[in-house]
Amino acid sequence: MSTGVVRHKAEEIREPEERPDVILVVDDDEDIAGFVAFNLTMHGYEVLRAGDGQEALEVMEKSRPDLAVVDWMMPRMDGVELTRRLRAEPLTSALPVIMLTAKGMTVDKVVGLTAGVDDYLVKPFDTAELIARVSSTLRRNKEFREVSPLTGLPGNARVRREIADRMKTGKDYSVGYIDIDRFKSVNDVYGFDRGDEFITALARSLHRAVATSGRPPVFLGHIGGDDFVFICAPDQVLPLTKRAVTDFEQTADQLYDAKDAERGYIEVPDRRGNKQRAALVTLSIGVAESKSDGRQFTDPRVVVAVASEMKKVAKSQPGSYVAIDRRRTD
Repeated sequence: MSTGVVRHKAEEIREPEERPDVILVVDDDEDIAGFVAFNLTMHGYEVLRAGDGQEALEVMEKSRPDLAVVDWMMPRMDGVELTRRLRAEPLTSALPVIMLTAKGMTVDKVVGLTAGVDDYLVKPFDTAELIARVSSTLRRNKEFREVSPLTGLPGNARVRREIADRMKTGKDYSVGYIDIDRFKSVNDVYGFDRGDEFITALARSLHRAVATSGRPPVFLGHIGGDDFVFICAPDQVLPLTKRAVTDFEQTADQLYDAKDAERGYIEVPDRRGNKQRAALVTLSIGVAESKSDGRQFTDPRVVVAVASEMKKVAKSQPGSYVAIDRRRTD
């Protein structure tokens, strides 16, 4: 594995601000619906309203809320039936639902949970409980949605939050962006199932490397395909990446067909049917550093953009390579 330090100016990239979460309030009681909508709006949420389950379905044909706060007892279609309808439709099956109810009996809660309700608010409730349950339900749902089913690692939004948390501590940190070189050739020759084996192998190699990295704890994320992110202290970067690269390259050799591993390349057909040689996979790793005596970042997305830029630098080098950005803020 080779390492490098690159010092040239990078353009800082800023994405548009994320939109507020949209909450659909479904209740035929104007006073309760108004109370819920007012308090959600005051806490930065965008609110849609519906008077019963049938109207809620009509609203959702035009808008896609992030969560629904639904009353149990309503005319035309009650909250339980609405929840069943939502779970039966692919586009709304993952929509989190909080049920408003005066019912406290266990049997009633079982009915709601069986229908697919995520949480309950028992009337009467105060503003603090409302906001706490909405916030926690949204957070759980987002984290569940963004966890990679292949590796079990958190995705983009969780990565940004972790970087933001490291920023708040004021301590030095590094963000690494990893992907597999020539991964496409593996998919082209062996198919996507074998490609998934290479991805899970990298995830396991990273886990094993993290297990020996000590404190502070190293964060791992999987942001799609063969792209991974780690967040750690600056002095953990080289030991961590060295262990991960060594472990992964040894594991990857065993995932190739025996003849390909022995000769050190695979043959990839081009569009004309001619076979081109592709070397065995390696890793390219780009690292952005934020240090008290060096560069400082104020936006998690900029950190990821710089690490991605360094990864492109690493790809221009032979073999597995780590490119570390150590530019100063000035």
